[in-house]
Amino acid sequence: MTLPSIAAARRFDVHAHRSFWIGGQQVGWIRATDVPLLARWPDVFEIEAQRVVLSARFSTLDNRSAALGAVIGALAADGRIPGWRDETYAIRNAFDAPPLAYIERAASRFFGTMTYAVHLNGVVEYAQGAPRLWIARRSETKATDPGMLDNVVAGGIGWGFSIETTIIKECWEEAGIPEDIAERATPGRTAHVLQSLPEGTQAEQIFIYDLALPEDFAPRNQDGEVGEHRLARIEEVARWIEEGSMTVDASLATLDCMLRRQWIDEEVCAGIEALFEPPAIA
Repeated sequence: MTLPSIAAARRFDVHAHRSFWIGGQQVGWIRATDVPLLARWPDVFEIEAQRVVLSARFSTLDNRSAALGAVIGALAADGRIPGWRDETYAIRNAFDAPPLAYIERAASRFFGTMTYAVHLNGVVEYAQGAPRLWIARRSETKATDPGMLDNVVAGGIGWGFSIETTIIKECWEEAGIPEDIAERATPGRTAHVLQSLPEGTQAEQIFIYDLALPEDFAPRNQDGEVGEHRLARIEEVARWIEEGSMTVDASLATLDCMLRRQWIDEEVCAGIEALFEPPAIA
């Protein structure tokens, strides 16, 4: 059986997109239907049959960022880039690579550039009884996946933040988890998502972590981005994943945790192993 989240994580039609290039590197995917919007800036983009190239006249980090920033601001004003976040993301094809340009976080899916996130499974191991997982429900006002179930902590990694500092920051903001507990998080695997969404393309690496939480701890959201938290049995969480009630990202992170801990059978997750390798796009 292939779960909906596993299929969705690679639901991407390369023929419906044009590759996006900066400085001789492909850095993203732009929907073919959005490419005509960029024709307004012939001094910024070279639009070819199969790709869009940021003009070579922008050859430094600063002038690339400024050129893209002007375009992004205009597209956002026209309603083409929703969910403005006032957060800076770096365009880079590897997490430890130097940035080619900086962009507003909300624009990353319009241009289909690689983004990075952490997802943390909040695990409660009982001395007596089966383990449980803390699950969050996203606020109804979230720009993406409002009202859906999510991991207890999940967040994008902005420019200037490491994985570790992001975990500590997001643990407090999303669940009120103090630093001395958050720093105990242990790594799982890294999932790779490439999927088409209403706002563009999600090309993302998800760094998965587990965190053992005390039995007497209850998450408390601090930033208004979580509607509620639930302490759920493993079979409940598995059912939510099967029903598609959890986000794709959270489903993958949770399945990784369940597989590593042998809480579910591998046969249930047909195809998931491919998601721990970068997508191959021909």
